[in-house]
This record gives sequence, structure tokens and C-alpha cells, in this order.
Amino acid sequence: MSTASYLPAARRAKRKLSVRRTAAWLAARATDPNTAVWLVVGFALLHALLWTLILIKLKAAQDVHMDVAEAYAWGQRFLLGYGKHPPLSGWIAGVWFRIFPVTNWSTYLLAMTTVSSALVVCWLIARRVVDHRRAFFMVVMLALYPIFNFKGFKYNADLAQLVPLPLVVLAYLNAFEKRTVKSGLWLGFAGALALMTKYWVVTVIGAIGLAALIHPQRLAFLRSPAPWVALGTMAVAMIPHLVWLEEVNFLPFTYAGDVYALPSRALNLQHVTGYIGHNLALLAAPAVLALIALLAVALARWPRAGAPAWIWSRGPNPAVNLPQALNIWLIQLIVAIGPPLGALAFSVYIKTDWGIPLFFLVPLALIAIPTLRMPRMALFAITAIWFVVTIVTLIAAPSIASQEVASNRTGASTYAARSELARELTETWQRKFHSRWAVVVARSDIAEPMTFYSPDHPAAIMPGEAWSSGLTSLDEAKRLGFIGICDPKEPEYITPCETWMAEHAKGAEQLVMTTQRFFGGHPGPSTAWKIYLVPPAK
Repeated sequence: MSTASYLPAARRAKRKLSVRRTAAWLAARATDPNTAVWLVVGFALLHALLWTLILIKLKAAQDVHMDVAEAYAWGQRFLLGYGKHPPLSGWIAGVWFRIFPVTNWSTYLLAMTTVSSALVVCWLIARRVVDHRRAFFMVVMLALYPIFNFKGFKYNADLAQLVPLPLVVLAYLNAFEKRTVKSGLWLGFAGALALMTKYWVVTVIGAIGLAALIHPQRLAFLRSPAPWVALGTMAVAMIPHLVWLEEVNFLPFTYAGDVYALPSRALNLQHVTGYIGHNLALLAAPAVLALIALLAVALARWPRAGAPAWIWSRGPNPAVNLPQALNIWLIQLIVAIGPPLGALAFSVYIKTDWGIPLFFLVPLALIAIPTLRMPRMALFAITAIWFVVTIVTLIAAPSIASQEVASNRTGASTYAARSELARELTETWQRKFHSRWAVVVARSDIAEPMTFYSPDHPAAIMPGEAWSSGLTSLDEAKRLGFIGICDPKEPEYITPCETWMAEHAKGAEQLVMTTQRFFGGHPGPSTAWKIYLVPPAK
């Protein structure tokens, strides 16, 4: 018999041995208390790096999202609030861009650093609920959740909640278990930190409160000092922000009432349905991929036992801490049901993006099911799926970007060359007035990119908006001079913009500037901007 007949079999056997060794190494690192945390931190760093590279390539034909530019603008001054929201997301951006350059790639790195930090905190949560093996499986599931990769491309107040909200859950599980004054202090500080990000966090904080009242061990927790110390600490920590809120006459609530109130019940129902469908579709990705990983391991072991027995079995399961698992199930269930019901009850416009920080506990809630079994090879399978998805997306990203530009030549909102406009306006202002461009007046999706991309980083005023960020004022704009920008392609906005300019920019020099971006040989949309140059006061 020639060696050619048995070489393929030998290679297959060697490949299987290599896979098993890799799987054994991964499982050993994930389950060893001394190495597990470093494995998770290393995975989170790798996830942040690879997905930052993907986003740089995927978004190469676009300017940064207006929310990202807005966060940058807020971070230019550390205030106690910014008109629409509490200040933490702006503070984080302010610190970040004092370290990193004001470029597109650094915004994607900020977004991926945020979600990767959330991966580590969620692993700490999981360790209070399940064993090391399930905890690492949950981390990779979260990394496959679109919010933690391509959907998390824009850093804003919604994405920023993905760090403080897991910290609140972690602090609650700690307080529920220890029931001490110290644990209550940590829970209170975590709650205040979350509230300083966006008031929407009350959905999760309220869910935690309801879970504590529903849990069978509620009396032991409520009789301890932990929950009451937490409430007092949170109230005291919020005092400076509450003083600011009173000083600005509760401006964020004016903003919420003006923007998100809906006049039609049918429209309200449409938005709620869209919110539910959108978030279910996003959650389906990690759930299906995790199921594929588990089934692949079970089917590989079919000759030795029935496949279902490897992933589903009744009986006690020491890998799951049932009292804490019940907390997770209750919190996630309440958070999933509460906001849509509230939106229906109060006829509120519920944005799909509001689900960004609300479903990070779903993977943990699923893998904490006691009858679910977690084979060692499942860690390798789910990690391999994450790796393949990530590398394939990295390779395909440039082609996807080119195809998007080719198919969206009229997509001005996404592909309009605002960065080019910002640089041209800066050069024009400095050439005419020999001073720094200090203020821009335009709709937020135009003004905020001017702040981000102009080397002068002018503060923004939005005509007709009552919820000023507090970064500048109309009096300051008239004293320092300003550039007004109107977009003629937006009929619902051009009239109020021109009306505002007629009132406050009398005698301004008027120009028309046209911008267009080319990418990969494809032309983007051409936009003609109406420009109003108001010189500094003499």
C-alpha cells in the first residue's frame, strides 16, 4: 500500500488534534481564575482594534455622524449639562480628544473602546451568575451582537450608556449578595454615573428596583442598609446636576417634549412596532450564531451520545447561581417590555436607537438557563465564528464602501461633503477677517460637523432650537461674528433658516459654495450651500 493513500487521513487526524489542542488551551485559559480576566481583556482589545479597522474602511466615504460631532463639541467645555442631555458623554469625548487627534478614525476607536469596555464589565456581571466557561461564551456572544460591532460605530449618549448601565447591574448584584453599607455606596455611585449619561437609564434603574421587589429574597435585601444607602448616595451625588437642571428651567425635558411627542396614535404604534422588530432582528444574530456553535459541537459528538444531551439536560446545574440568574431574567424582561408599553401609554416616539443600551443582558439571560449545557468545545466554536465574521467583514469592507457610494449618489444626508465645506469656510473666514472662526449657525446635522472638521472648531447655534447647549450665545455670535449655512435641498428647513438669517444676519455677505466628494472613482452627491458671512463687531 502506497503512502499516498494514508497521507490525507493522517493530515485530517493532525488537523483535528490541532483544533482540539487549541480548544483545550482556550477552555483552560477561560476557566482558570488566574488567566480568565486577562483572556477577556485581551479579547476585548483585539475586538476593539479589528472593528476600528473595519469601520475606518467601511465609513471611508462618509463624514462622522452628527451625534459624534455633537459629543466632540460638548467636550470642548466641561459643563453640568448640554441642553438636551446630562454631561457624561460630552465629558468622555472631551477627555478622549485631548489625547487623540480630531479625526474620523479616532471617533471609531472611541466607539469600539466603549463597547469593548462594556464586554469586560459584562464578563464581571456574568461571573456572579454563571461559571467561567459560560461567562466567556457570553462575552463572545455579545461581541457578535451588532450593537457591539458595526452598529456601534457612532459614539453618542446612547452608546455611552453601555458602560455605566452594566456597572449599575454589577453593583446591584454585589449589593444584593453582600447587603452592606459599602455595597450600597457603590450601587448609589453607579446609579448617579448612569443618570449623568442620559435620563433614559431610568428604564434599567427602574427595572432593577422592580426586580428587587419581585425577587423571592426581597425581604432580606430590603431589610439591609444597601438599598437605602444606594438611594441616598445617588440623590446626593446628583445634586450639582439637579441645581443646573433647575437653573436652565429643566431644558432637557422641554427638548424631549418638543421632539418626541407624537400627535397620532397610528404613528405611535408604527414606531413601537418598528422598535420591537429592529431590536429583535439585532438580537437574533448572536442568538442564532451561538446556537450554531452549540449544535456544531453536539453533532460532532453524535456517535458517542445523542446530540441534544450535549447541550440540553435536566437536573441540577452548579454552573448557574439561580438567585442571581433570577435577577438577570427579571431585569431583562422588565427592560424589554417596559419601554414599548410606556411609549404606547404616553404616545411617545420611541427611537430604534434607544434599544442600544437595553439588551446587553440577553446573552447572559440565555446562557444562564440551567438546562443548557456548555461543552468545552463550544468556546472554541463561538470564538471561531466571531473570528471568521470579523475577518470576512474586514476584507469586504472596502468593496462594501464603494458599492454604497455607487448606489447612493443622491444620499446627501450621508455622503454630503461637510468636512470639505468646513475647511473651505475656515479658509474663507481667515482670509477675510484674519481671525478665528468662532461661531457657526445652521441646523444641527450641518453645524456639528463644522465644529468637528474646522481647524477653528466653532461653537454651534441652531436656529429655532430652544434647548441651547450653553457653549455659546447669540450675543457672543454677534460680537465675534459668525457663518450661517442653509441647505436649499431641504424645503422644510430652508424657509425657517432663511427667516432666521434675515432677522439676525442683516447685511451679511452671501455666497454659494458647492461641495462634492469622490470615492473609489464614484462621485458623491453635489450640494450647493447658501452661506452668510457676518463679520465680527467693530
